[in-house]
Amino acid sequence: MRIAMITETWPPEINGVALTVAGLVQGLRDAGHVVQVVRPRQPEADAASEAPDSVLVRGARLPRYPGLQLGLPTSRRLRALWRTERPDAIYVATEGPLGYSALRAARALGIPASTGFHTRFDDFARHYGFGFLTPVVFAYLRRFHREGAATLVPTVELRDFLIDNKFGNVVLLRRAVDNRVFSPLRRDAALRAQWGLNENQLAVIYVGRIAPEKNLQLAVRAFREIQKVQRDARYIWVGDGPARATLAAENPDFIFAGIRRGEDLARHFASADLFLFPSLSETFGNVTLEALASGVPAVAFDYGAAREHLREDCGRRVPIDDAERFVRAALELVRGDVMRPQIRAAAVAAVADLDPASVADAFAGVLAGLARAAGTPRATAQLREGAT
Repeated sequence: MRIAMITETWPPEINGVALTVAGLVQGLRDAGHVVQVVRPRQPEADAASEAPDSVLVRGARLPRYPGLQLGLPTSRRLRALWRTERPDAIYVATEGPLGYSALRAARALGIPASTGFHTRFDDFARHYGFGFLTPVVFAYLRRFHREGAATLVPTVELRDFLIDNKFGNVVLLRRAVDNRVFSPLRRDAALRAQWGLNENQLAVIYVGRIAPEKNLQLAVRAFREIQKVQRDARYIWVGDGPARATLAAENPDFIFAGIRRGEDLARHFASADLFLFPSLSETFGNVTLEALASGVPAVAFDYGAAREHLREDCGRRVPIDDAERFVRAALELVRGDVMRPQIRAAAVAAVADLDPASVADAFAGVLAGLARAAGTPRATAQLREGAT
């Protein structure tokens, strides 16, 4: 198939949407599909060269969220492009101006379009002081996704929620985690030594955006209780964000490793012993899968990735918004020897079947079904031959 992927975030930007979309693109290409990526130009990352399979558009920085940008509307350009290089289907991963203009262009040309619900922007409005806009933002999200033929979501919980809120055709597509990258084999004694730890001492880790919407004070509180049991425990923070400076000033004993990518990130994950993830604003939470694939047990609230994949033998799922239970769950794991090999093995087993190739195949199948329903000639011919 010929597929166009539209996204307003892309590596080297680090967030769940960018990494998920990039993983899907790679999986589709590995399976032989032709994939075009439409995204905003990244002045620094794209200065040296342009990939021939990328369509780069103008962007504008997202207010109060440094490092990300919105793609500006470009319906006319996309209509002209897709008239000559017509995709069989498109996938719109983000709900900004670029994504909306792509949906309009696809509708004008009769190209089947799917969307991905990756981010609860209605929650973000609340956390950044615009709570009064939450109903307006949610109404926009519903209108946006109803423009597509299908909305793809990563969990049963989110699928049911969107169906109940009249989002239209909502389809479950599991997220992948690359266990070739995230693996217990990347555990690094030298890195732990840099943290001031030997193999018998506890390393607690946080990975993600260091920002108000992540409920970070609960993570700090849980760690301080852990220290009463393991006095020499260290807390490692991987990532960056607007709350980092304040958090560091208030907690001078914390280790801030900054932004890490790829195998370096996997090395940090695997070298830790417990992942505390107190966020209540995730649509999914890819980092939970990455922790488990790295053999690191987790404590997280009972929704998103944790509800789907976190089991009692490799961590704790806590009732939503129950801060006291979150702290107690972290202490239970530490007191029960969270570093036992059985717990690490159970964590890896919990996500062993979420390989990128199978998820990319399922994604291609969804898009092929939309193309067939719309009567796209190339996709119909391929389906008759047994291809996706």
